Amino acid sequence: MDLSLGKARIIVTAGAGGIGRAIVDAFLAEGAQVATCDIDEAGLATLPEGVFRRRVDVQDAGALAGFMDDAIAALGGLDCLVNNAGIAGPTGRIEELELDAVRQCLDICLTSQFVTTGRAVPHLRSSANPSIVNISSLAGRLGFKLRSPYAAAKWGVIGLTRSMAMELGGDGIRVNAILPGLVAGERQRRVLQSRADARGIDFEQAESEAFSHTSIKEYVTPQQIADQILYLASPRARTISGQAISVCGDTGMLG
Repeated sequence: MDLSLGKARIIVTAGAGGIGRAIVDAFLAEGAQVATCDIDEAGLATLPEGVFRRRVDVQDAGALAGFMDDAIAALGGLDCLVNNAGIAGPTGRIEELELDAVRQCLDICLTSQFVTTGRAVPHLRSSANPSIVNISSLAGRLGFKLRSPYAAAKWGVIGLTRSMAMELGGDGIRVNAILPGLVAGERQRRVLQSRADARGIDFEQAESEAFSHTSIKEYVTPQQIADQILYLASPRARTISGQAISVCGDTGMLG
């Protein structure tokens, strides 16, 4: 299927590894021009030549805004912004959480999307195929016991997505959110291990319980998430906006 993304100008936050790297590689395979930022310098160094890259801590709003401006200038405009940056955040009961860790989770998972979107919108208005894809989580729909900061941030991402879709629809800018479930990789392993530690059970039990709530009992791959994003960024999705799309194997509960 030709997605008509050749020469599309794309920004992906946190694109040096994991889901972000799969997204970057998928756009590059379609012939798109890509810019990305990440806190992982070693990961950034492994990106193909021609990818605009910069080490940025997305908690630093000034640095993030500067990256956006420079990336858009380097790309010669912008057609799609993928807000991928996020962290798992602290695990624990609400009365045990450190406020600094809560703020960090909210800043990275949610506030950073306000910064990037604000810098992107004036340029997206000039695109013939403008879109924004925000990475939320199934936790943003279902909640997540012992991970309330993460769930709160990801619920916020869905609220931002719906609001921006309404606000920007008149400009032809589509805004959607992706809600991954259990994603294969080291980050998911750390999340399950933290849950196991908090409950005093072993990893295998935590993993088994997680899959007991899914219809398709296998991990989602980063590539599957990237494939969904490519479609949403393509002209074929020109009437899809304001949606929170789960890629989760039909998961009914988290935690």
